[in-house]
Amino acid sequence: MRVAPPFPVLAVALVAALACRDEGRPTATINPADSADQVLLGMSHYVTEDGVQRARVRADTAYLYTATQSADLKQVHITFYNAAGAESSTLTARLGSYHWRTGDMEAHGNVVVVTTDGRRLRTEQLRYSQARNEVTSDGPFVFDGPNRHVEGEGFTSDPDFKNVVAKHPKGTGGKFTLPNQ
Repeated sequence: MRVAPPFPVLAVALVAALACRDEGRPTATINPADSADQVLLGMSHYVTEDGVQRARVRADTAYLYTATQSADLKQVHITFYNAAGAESSTLTARLGSYHWRTGDMEAHGNVVVVTTDGRRLRTEQLRYSQARNEVTSDGPFVFDGPNRHVEGEGFTSDPDFKNVVAKHPKGTGGKFTLPNQ
């Protein structure tokens, strides 16, 4: 008569057999694609072009991703400088991203841009393309300046907000040149 081994003996034998098998498991830890390579607290970064400071990017927290050469930013403050290196405007936002290879930036959440001459732009999202030297938004915005108030559903502008083309603009004051449609 054969007696079956007790359950604990089978369990130990099974665990030992499985532990000895090598099924090509990696020997290194693999990080998920969305894990930051570096996390910086109190980040400050200067952007220059041909030796002239063009922007200073600051954030409470920055998550840097080497593979995409980008950074996700929290509590963003960016100071922009004109071609001569003089301060031209500042941007604040809850969130942002910066692509250091292209120089492109995005801001999201309570975005406010204030120019040195007192003009103010408010929107929920804003993009800057360095290649096109252009600031754009697809969402609602409010632009206030001396004797001027403009609202719209998106816009395209130069970085100094001197030449703004708005979608569905409405406003008061100042001189407006609307495109023929």
